[in-house]
Amino acid sequence: MNPGGENVTGERLRAAREAAGLSLSAMAARTHYSKALLGMLENGQRQIRPEHVRAYADALGIGSALFVEPTDGERAAAEWIQRAAASDIGGDTLDRLDQAVDDLAAAYPTTPPSELLVRIRQHLGCAGRLMDSRKTLTQHRRLLVTVGWLSLLASTCHIDLGELQAAAARGHLAWKLAGEAQHSEIAAWCLETRAWQQLTDGAFTAAAELSRAAQAIAPEDSSAFIQAMAQEGRALARLGDSKGTYAALRRVARLVSGLSVPDRPEHHFRYDPAKSDAYVATTLAWLGDPAAEPYARHVLADLAGATSVRPRRNAMANLDLGLALVAADKPDEAADVALAVVTSGNLVPSHYWRVAEVVSRIEGRGAPDAAVVREAFRDTYPV
Repeated sequence: MNPGGENVTGERLRAAREAAGLSLSAMAARTHYSKALLGMLENGQRQIRPEHVRAYADALGIGSALFVEPTDGERAAAEWIQRAAASDIGGDTLDRLDQAVDDLAAAYPTTPPSELLVRIRQHLGCAGRLMDSRKTLTQHRRLLVTVGWLSLLASTCHIDLGELQAAAARGHLAWKLAGEAQHSEIAAWCLETRAWQQLTDGAFTAAAELSRAAQAIAPEDSSAFIQAMAQEGRALARLGDSKGTYAALRRVARLVSGLSVPDRPEHHFRYDPAKSDAYVATTLAWLGDPAAEPYARHVLADLAGATSVRPRRNAMANLDLGLALVAADKPDEAADVALAVVTSGNLVPSHYWRVAEVVSRIEGRGAPDAAVVREAFRDTYPV
């Protein structure tokens, strides 16, 4: 049955569109009618013709007979469907919020964590207001996932700043939301982030265990899985487990080989294959493998030729090189490298322990410039 336009109200057209979770813009794209015309049809400002009804039915994948005035039983069922589909959130709102999350995650490598936290809090406030509004079940889950990613990124920034209580609170919230939304990748990133914090705190066994736990729940094709495996290798290197370290490095290499560069490689939660060499350099430097020096130099050469600036990755590669140079009995050159890192201004509190380690190793070799590096560190990063 193909009803005429006179049997269909604009309210029923709007209810069908909203039940499908489509905005007016999305419906305009599907029907090829303008957004303005569709709005007038739904608001009763324009007469609804049969071709309009057919366009809605085709766009929504439903029979046009569904727009006919229902029987009592059908009306009761339709009312429940409308209740489930009722929402005060516009169709494009969550898309914009998702885009904001990606933008924030992509800004992480180059933005001071204190500045990024301000922006994250603003979007968490927006998400909170949406959470208090009327929404569909699908929209509710999307908001849980969005707040989960924002909380996880905030936790990472707090770790960078050495604000561990705040980091733990944000991380716990992300973990709870991941469970509520049944989002295994966020849950895996929560464990990986916790592993990284334990690694910086010197709790190497706990870091290795958390990395394995992250791998156990992460989707095997996810960035979280690769990152957690790389984190395990670094923890094992600190523990002096060379066999386990090399095994982890080989597993990561197999996963990364053939992996395409993501559309936004700077995105904190998308694994960039170029990051693999940087992790290898760090892992080998911590293990005391002589191959760390050429790896670190290779990473620095790649960063120098890159179109985008990665200040923190550059700082970490230089610290890897400094540690490798000390192991190669080149303490003077190591001191020069460490001094350049310290005076660059690119360090955050979560990196300080690595500077202290390099300076301590240089001092252990009797290099007089170690005192210069330590003094420059105190002047640049008063703590």
